[in-house]
Amino acid sequence: MRMTSFGAVLLAAGVLLIASCGGDQVVPGVALESITGDDLGKRIAILASDSFGGRAPSSVGEERTMAYLEATFRGLGLQPGNDGSFFQEVPLVRSTAAPGATLTISGRGEVSRYTVGDDFVAWTVRVVETAALENSELVFVGYGVVAPEYDWNDYAGLDVRGKTVVMLVNDPGFATGDTALFRGNAMTYYGRWTYKFEEAARQGAEGAIVVHETEPAAYPWEVVRNGWTGPQFSLESADGNMRRVAVEGWITVETARAIFEQAGQDYDALKEQALHRSFEPVRLGLAASVRLRNTIERSTSRNFLALLPGTDRADEYVIYMAHWDHFGTDTTRDGDRIFNGAKDNATGTAALIEIAEAFRAVSSAPSRSVLFLATTAEEQGLLGSLHYAENPVVPLANTVAAINMDAMNTLGPMRDVTIVGYGNSELDDYVARAAEEQGRVVRPDPEPEKGYFYRSDHFSFAKKGVPALYVDPGIDHVEHGEAWSLERLAEYTAERYHKPSDEYDPAWDLTGMSEDLRLLFRVGYRLANSSDFPDWRPGTEFKAARDVMMGAR
Repeated sequence: MRMTSFGAVLLAAGVLLIASCGGDQVVPGVALESITGDDLGKRIAILASDSFGGRAPSSVGEERTMAYLEATFRGLGLQPGNDGSFFQEVPLVRSTAAPGATLTISGRGEVSRYTVGDDFVAWTVRVVETAALENSELVFVGYGVVAPEYDWNDYAGLDVRGKTVVMLVNDPGFATGDTALFRGNAMTYYGRWTYKFEEAARQGAEGAIVVHETEPAAYPWEVVRNGWTGPQFSLESADGNMRRVAVEGWITVETARAIFEQAGQDYDALKEQALHRSFEPVRLGLAASVRLRNTIERSTSRNFLALLPGTDRADEYVIYMAHWDHFGTDTTRDGDRIFNGAKDNATGTAALIEIAEAFRAVSSAPSRSVLFLATTAEEQGLLGSLHYAENPVVPLANTVAAINMDAMNTLGPMRDVTIVGYGNSELDDYVARAAEEQGRVVRPDPEPEKGYFYRSDHFSFAKKGVPALYVDPGIDHVEHGEAWSLERLAEYTAERYHKPSDEYDPAWDLTGMSEDLRLLFRVGYRLANSSDFPDWRPGTEFKAARDVMMGAR
């Protein structure tokens, strides 16, 4: 349920009682005025142009993106952010499965075959030329969750070694809306597909399949098909990622219904059973077979880092971040082959430049250093930010906050601003103060069931304990109101998100994006001129890691 504007006002009023963060710092008007829609439009148009080829990692598009960022940040007078270099190398493995794989389901007197792309997608994170399931027993494990704090174990009493688990997307709280289940309608990390594959591996499964449904997944099947066919990138562990399951994949809900029917089971009935703690895994009496033949290529991509050194607290850092990558060019497609990624995330990359320019417009450097981080391979599972978090250029204990910008506002000015993951950290207070100064209100994510907090690069920092902020555009348009904005956002998700049609449109109204960036500048400027270290709220899953980190500091 979306909060009304009146509800958002009440929320903002409560937050603003404690929004005195950042002392009495006055944010320089010259910095705010330097952030303009015209500048943003020009930069987005360049980054999303066909000449950048969709900005795939380890491609000509990456080379052009890195050259553009280096020239731009050098022109602003910023320093290289990584020991004299603007780049942090990110070793990637690219696995490209041969086309035409077939998923075969056998048992109960039938053999069914399903087509890759239309009915299922499958890949392997293991660095191997051939990965396969050979008559692997299928077991339905509900939501595939093991969560002791919720007294929940979908694998209870079952040894899944050598078996393939089939799981539902999202978590039980979403399906019921029951606030006593997990976090109710708000997705937890247990609802993310990334967690489900990780848990299947911990359980020793041979294969792992997630059932796609558009509403709980928060995107249509075409997004899955586009994202998990063609080259797949991963980081490589010392064991070649052999700790992961042999084959990971998705199936359409129609495929799932057909498979369950073949097993003599009712998909909807089992889905209902999976909503209860008493659920027990169901062996379907079927076996899955699929063979993937991979071409393995190792490459090096890059995170981009530019530094504005601080003055008296230069060894403490505020990080602004955005991912520069998208899906590149698919030469197998008919028609438009370039995934330009204009909104996702040429907007955020342009925003990174605009924020840096605003800091440079101020006559004196801030007390703390500001690091501008453009990450690679976000679209492949937050790989660039994950690599940075595992190999930080500046100490995580000295990192005050990470402020992430992803898929910015292209619809025009809003009366509100959304904090994805609202209530997680004291960074909310900084946003509330900045919003009040703009005459705007703060609201929590109106779509918490979609798990956006776990779907962008700030999450790599949050998992390590660094307070992370992810601000989304508001939905209460100054001229058109909420219903109009929600319709436009739904249209983008259905028609352009992760598709070649995500292209720059000169008709975009970037005044709202400019306002959002002025807000984020206020937040970062105050953090960079403060001695405070904002913390996670008590009870959040990230606070313990920060407490340990700060204790050691």
